[in-house]
Amino acid sequence: MPDALTQAELNEALAGLSSWTRVPGRPAIARTFTFQNFNQAFGFMTRVALVAEKLDHHPEWSNVYNKVEVVLTTHDAGGLTELDLRLARAMEKIAG
Repeated sequence: MPDALTQAELNEALAGLSSWTRVPGRPAIARTFTFQNFNQAFGFMTRVALVAEKLDHHPEWSNVYNKVEVVLTTHDAGGLTELDLRLARAMEKIAG
């Protein structure tokens, strides 16, 4: 299991993930992805699911029509880890 990031490491990482925000009251980050339609949103989720399986790290997420709301945290570590950052970066790349 990876170690939770320090505040300094998290601050540095979030500087490069400007669309992600901290979740109040939780050691987590969140982002809403908006697409043109349901097909694009579901396609995004499918591509992310393949990456998540390879990382063995899965997001908390929901989809309503063209929006995908995502929360990332590593429950076993009690906070954010490098796995969360890797998945966030992969989502950014997939979303374009």
